This record gives sequence, structure tokens and C-alpha cells, in this order.
Amino acid sequence: MAHALEAPLMTEAARPPAVLEYNVVKSSPHDRGAFTQGLILRDGFFYESTGLNGRSSVRKVKPETGEVVQHETVPREYFAEGLTDWKGKLIQLTWQSGKAFVYDLKTFKREGEFAYSGEGWGITHDDKRLIMSDGSASLRFLDPKTYQQTGNLEVTYQGKPLANLNELEFVRGRIFANVWQSNSIVVIDPASGRVTAQINLAGLLSADDRAVPVDVLNGIAYDASKDRLFVTGKLWPKVFEIKLEPTDLLDKPHQLKR
Repeated sequence: MAHALEAPLMTEAARPPAVLEYNVVKSSPHDRGAFTQGLILRDGFFYESTGLNGRSSVRKVKPETGEVVQHETVPREYFAEGLTDWKGKLIQLTWQSGKAFVYDLKTFKREGEFAYSGEGWGITHDDKRLIMSDGSASLRFLDPKTYQQTGNLEVTYQGKPLANLNELEFVRGRIFANVWQSNSIVVIDPASGRVTAQINLAGLLSADDRAVPVDVLNGIAYDASKDRLFVTGKLWPKVFEIKLEPTDLLDKPHQLKR
């Protein structure tokens, strides 16, 4: 009897993502009025983009207390979205206006803007390019000097497109993304687009935290110098520092080049 060609029970692309375990290190106050769309940590401060028309802003915040120490209001016709930095500048997306604003990191003076097609959701960067989400299953790569699109990455979860990719952060060689209206952060391989792991953050907020209405999980900030990871949500009363359990699915902290 002829033997049939052996076939794998499951392809690598369809393999379920690993679930990364974590511990909560501590929580800190967060402005309940902040509709968080983008969050980064630089030089000991959070920089945060908040959304909603008429309430959008970019702000500098003390992580320990939640105190806003610098604030720039976004014109009310814009619904601000994701935020990242690049070489002394802050880059802030808007949702449906097809426009991003560029600020001086220190003064918050608006120094420029650029246009893009479609919607703007989240933005981060690796050491060479900006990485942007637009609510679909595709991430865009942008040149950080010209802001022109240089490529894209289709993101898949068990072999199928994963849409609603929202706030982004580049962490230990991988793209972390909030998935809108879920309690999960997915970990994306920037070479293949495959979701290799996820972090389930359901249960971070207590019943008391939810006594005043909150919105969805959204906001990831990473401190590469100390390997610290922070998460929050829209209208959340707290920012949580979490520590991931050791894993081979991420680059080691000392290998980072940010």
C-alpha cells in the first residue's frame, strides 16, 4: 500500500497564539476624563493623546500621580487618535480627518502636519519606520522623514485577518496592539504579521473602579530602559504597570536598540 504524503495536523499560521502571563506591579491614578487614544513613556513622563471632538488633547503626565504638567488642546473639529515620538517630535493621528499633527516634544508647539488616506487609529515606531493602524487588519509602514507609506503588513490570527487593531506600541522586537472592544493585547511578529501571543487583561479594573462608567482597554506604554510595561483604558481611573512572565516569544530586554 502506498503511503500518503504526511501533512501537518496544523499549519504554523493557524497555530493558536500563546497566552502570556503577567503580574500587576502597581497601579497609579489616571484622569477619568481622558479618552485615551495613545500613550507613550519618555524620559520619566507619560505623553498621552486623548480623543473625542472638543475634548481632544496632547498632554504630558506624571506617571506616579496622574498630574497633567503640560497640555495642548486639539481644535474641536478633530478627533485625536494615536501618538508616538520620533527624534524630538510627537506625532498625533486624527480619526477621520486624514491628517496627523507634528509637535515639538518639549514645547508642544505644532511644527507641521501630514495627510494620509482612510482612518487613523494607532501609531508607534521601530528603529527605522513609523507603524500605523487604521482599524483594519493591515498595518502601514511610513517613512519618518517624509511620512509617505513605504509598505504594509497584513495581520493574521490563526490564519485569518484580525481587524480592529488600535493603539500600538513596539515592545522587545514585536508590535503590541490593543484590539478595539476586547480585553486583549495581541503580540504581532513584524516579519510575518502573525499574532504569536496575546495578553488577556480582563479583570484589571475592580468593581469600585467601574462604579463610574469606563470605556474600553486602550493604551500601551513601554519603558525600554527599565523593561517596564504600562496599560490603561479610555476613561479609566488607573494606569497599571504589569510585568510579563519570562518568555522566548519576545526579544530579551538587553537586545533592544531604542
